[in-house]
Amino acid sequence: MAAGTAALVFLAAPGPAPSSVASPLPGEPRPAVPSRYVPAPCPAPPQPIAALRTARCGFLEAPENRSRPGRRTVRLAVAVIPVKSARPAADPVVFMAGGPGGDAFDDIPFLVDSGLNKDRELIVMAQRGNLYSQPNLACPEMDRFNAQAVGLRYGARSTERLLLRAVKECRDRLTAGGVDLSAYNTAENAADFADLRKALGIAQWDVYGYSYGTDLALTYLRRHPDGIRAVALDSLTPPRTATLPWTWSSAQEGIGAIFEACAAEPRCKNRYPDPARTLTQQVRRLEAQPLTLDASPPSGGKPVKVVLDGGALLDLLVGNALPAKDVPAALEELSHGHPERFAQARAARSVQDVGAFAHGLTQSVACSEWAPGYSESDVLKAGRRAFPGWPDTVLAQPPQLPFQYAACRVWDVPNRASSQRVATVSSVPALVVSGTFDTKTGASWARDAARNLSRSTAVRIPGIGHWVVPQSPCAQRVLASFLARPTAPDTGCADGLKPQPFTITPR
Repeated sequence: MAAGTAALVFLAAPGPAPSSVASPLPGEPRPAVPSRYVPAPCPAPPQPIAALRTARCGFLEAPENRSRPGRRTVRLAVAVIPVKSARPAADPVVFMAGGPGGDAFDDIPFLVDSGLNKDRELIVMAQRGNLYSQPNLACPEMDRFNAQAVGLRYGARSTERLLLRAVKECRDRLTAGGVDLSAYNTAENAADFADLRKALGIAQWDVYGYSYGTDLALTYLRRHPDGIRAVALDSLTPPRTATLPWTWSSAQEGIGAIFEACAAEPRCKNRYPDPARTLTQQVRRLEAQPLTLDASPPSGGKPVKVVLDGGALLDLLVGNALPAKDVPAALEELSHGHPERFAQARAARSVQDVGAFAHGLTQSVACSEWAPGYSESDVLKAGRRAFPGWPDTVLAQPPQLPFQYAACRVWDVPNRASSQRVATVSSVPALVVSGTFDTKTGASWARDAARNLSRSTAVRIPGIGHWVVPQSPCAQRVLASFLARPTAPDTGCADGLKPQPFTITPR
């Protein structure tokens, strides 16, 4: 019987297995506390997930804080999605979701459509604090703030006060319930996955992660290398360089790549000769004189008030709120008094799936690993380097993480930067997949991590943004080839690929 199939047997009759131990902070003990797997019904999301109907599910029960034995445990939801092939590969693939705080189970349809379980079992675990795990570090307070924020100035002090109130309310509620916020970090997260492999009786598996999941995967590879056959990293967030100032270089690289691709396409270049200049003009104009208008969310419903200022415009671009192919056209329309594309994209944020995203995990990771060692001044300097001439009121906020330093002063978790910002050096076969239009994790940063992975293959997919594999049939073929032959994947389909043609509007 293939090892991948045998894993299902262990779901039915689990036994306790010794946990892996995350390196503690200096001076803390290094206990050995057992984790175990417990079968349980699969989660029932509001929108049913077809793959869960045939999945085997349960919980990994693990220590909340491995440096403090005898305290609380966490229960992490697990699903094993059956393999489609009649002759499955021996090794399953385990998925590490992005965020931090993203709902891993919501990603299952994308993974299945991308062929992750075509030849091997697919194992999905909700990271500690995430939806379907216990405790759940959701922050409905922050979801409600985000819905309200579409009608507020992006970087205003009044907006900051509302955000910090939501952060404090969430923190107070979680800590009152006994949650140890310091235990929700990447080292503990990685130890959970190491424990899961042992608890399921899997000799070796493959790892696939995207965005924050690559930060986690590299941490896991560095701290718990046993049993890892191969690692696929999609939209790389390198642990060594994942800091708040880093967000500016990624934003500049991704947006710049979109504009360069427009310049390389004759129709786009002729219609939109200088989109970078147009963007700078619009950021400066909107920051000085914000637009306030009503717009309907794309999902339907009544129009809502939205405010478009310079910070909101950048946030929409970095957040992939518009398809990259539409960006030059949308900027041109905006410059001629037609902000509808951006306004509708902003209105989309007014519809929040309250409680689905674990903002508490985001805050604990960002505040213990990404923020320390740098300051608001460092973020501003990085912003000025990325976008010279933009208003400081825009550049003062790290893209996608506004007022993060102030939020961290409220969240108040220990500094783990020295133990987390470490390069992963490994000879385990690795695949690094990047999209040239990625505005969140710039494609060039993949090279930094790949230099330390001696058996790595790096692939860039032109015209794709964040989380490449679900968006690119070529990337799906490359990933399948890598999982079949980790040291010799077929990357030929990426040769000669070009971005999707840009939207050209009438003059």
